[in-house]
Amino acid sequence: MDDDLLAAAVEIAITASRLAAQRFLEGAPVRTKADGSPVTAADVEVETLVRSLITARFPGDGVAGEELDETPGITGRRWVIDPINGTAAFARRIPMFNLLLAVEDTEGGAVAVISYPMGQEVFYAARGRGCWHQVGSGPPHRVTVSATRQRRGAAVEMVNPAAWSTELLMTMHREVLLYPHAKATSGVASGLTDAMIIAGLPMGYEDLAPIPVLVTEAGGRVSDLAGNDIRFGNGTVLASNGHLHDALLDMVKHIPHGRDYQALKAAPPS
Repeated sequence: MDDDLLAAAVEIAITASRLAAQRFLEGAPVRTKADGSPVTAADVEVETLVRSLITARFPGDGVAGEELDETPGITGRRWVIDPINGTAAFARRIPMFNLLLAVEDTEGGAVAVISYPMGQEVFYAARGRGCWHQVGSGPPHRVTVSATRQRRGAAVEMVNPAAWSTELLMTMHREVLLYPHAKATSGVASGLTDAMIIAGLPMGYEDLAPIPVLVTEAGGRVSDLAGNDIRFGNGTVLASNGHLHDALLDMVKHIPHGRDYQALKAAPPS
């Protein structure tokens, strides 16, 4: 792993996060994409900036993002961008969104960065370099997953709970302490929570790409809810401190995970 690559990824994410924070404070019109998800002009503008910064530093690298067409590379390395992860919150002026950036090479995941524009926080990791947390211009601190080993009462963060099945909600609710989406991947990696579950809405690859490197470098484990590699899985995610992973999988892998919440929104009032 090239330390300069990690430093560049963090710098690019922080620079782009400043633009995202500015656009959040200004407000941005929202439109709906073909898949029903929201998008703003800021999503495209931030991704464009990230791409330009990557190209200036690493002109031969490939780039894939949520909003723009993939740019193939010639180096065997690819950057994956989600410029505003949590556009629905961004559009509602709720400051719970982040910027996701991952770098892959011929050996798999190499670098992962999650930046929180409104809190000026960044979590980052690189293969063989551990996982780190930095606030503003302060010094970075290495973070690790929690030591919790008992499933009952474990702190589990929910991502997209509106789209979870009743079975998944009730099964988890009986055994663990469920918390609303706040830090998700970063929360697990830093030991703030013991696990997180993403279910209901299949995630795009740009949403998933940073998770394995960030969590495993902090000492945790990642799979989909069937126990498969999330790169080839069903779009769900279980990220945990590792100690609880198999026990949590046993609870959920044989039950439905999602529901059609869009149909629920469209249904006439009863």
